Amino acid sequence: MTIEVLAFTEGKVGRLQLNRPKAIHALNEAMCRTMIDALVPWRIDPAVELILLDHAEGRGFCAGGDVRAVAASAKGDGTLARAFFHTEYQLNHLLFTYAKPIVSFLDGIVMGGGVGIGLPAKYRVATERTIFAMPEATIGLFPDVGGGWYLSRLPGRLGQYLALTAARLNGADLIAVGLATHHIPSDRLDGVKAALIADPGQAEAILDAASTPPAEAPILALQPDIDRLFAADELEDIIAALEADPGEWAQATLAGLRSKSPQSCKVALRLLRASAHHSDFHDEMRVEYAVAAHVCQRHDFIEGVRALLIDKDNAPRWEPATPEGVTETVLNTIFAPLPDGEAWEPLRL
Repeated sequence: MTIEVLAFTEGKVGRLQLNRPKAIHALNEAMCRTMIDALVPWRIDPAVELILLDHAEGRGFCAGGDVRAVAASAKGDGTLARAFFHTEYQLNHLLFTYAKPIVSFLDGIVMGGGVGIGLPAKYRVATERTIFAMPEATIGLFPDVGGGWYLSRLPGRLGQYLALTAARLNGADLIAVGLATHHIPSDRLDGVKAALIADPGQAEAILDAASTPPAEAPILALQPDIDRLFAADELEDIIAALEADPGEWAQATLAGLRSKSPQSCKVALRLLRASAHHSDFHDEMRVEYAVAAHVCQRHDFIEGVRALLIDKDNAPRWEPATPEGVTETVLNTIFAPLPDGEAWEPLRL
């Protein structure tokens, strides 16, 4: 039986290695629990000075959460789906508030749940192989795992653009917009990790010395168009702006946006508006959990997983099918607070 997260210490470094390569290390609840169970004692262990978070093998850091299993639960009473989100968000919050420095190696694919565990780190290493995205609107979900917090704090309207379109950023882009702290060639990573293990107190100096200037970030050239065309807070207005622009990029972006769940897109826009005003990551997780608890049992998430990951016909039938059908009443239902006793809570440490 494969151990899906390797949790161990080397010298004064706590190591967390995702080890589910066939699924590109997609997270399940057991993996989240394993990481929590290692991180909690390490936080007060004087023998552990630094945490390294990476993947053991394969072509990506983490492709997201195990949404097929979540959707299977959501078809029933949703108990396992809610339990997964609750534990995953506790892990996200623990990483975000962790007192000891964490280094995450965002090498290869970093999407969805991978963003949630990689971005809380103090030091976030991108490489020339990094592919970053929040593609939840493609499967009827929304940018969770702290996505509202991170995306709402990006320059201009970049967060709205990424949330709605599932557009991908590379390592140079992550440096340019502040999502990564260091850009290190992938063939140097083993040496960097060895140096960190040998001298964890010099983590920042080691990472600085190994970093190289990335190539020019493609996203910077698109920023003026993104800020102009995604300026509105209403999905219908963004679509209208794209329709009115005859440019090739605008039309390609519009075509991609039309394939996404209208419900997911409107949820994402409302979430980013709210998240921009959160001053505590606890508030972010509480709101996202309530939204996730509602969204995961609605039609679009179950249908999106079916169309993209199970049947793979890439032809989801969204309900409502148009942005106009996603009314304020629908959104208010999705964003409604959970009853007492069901709301998300952080770990009690």
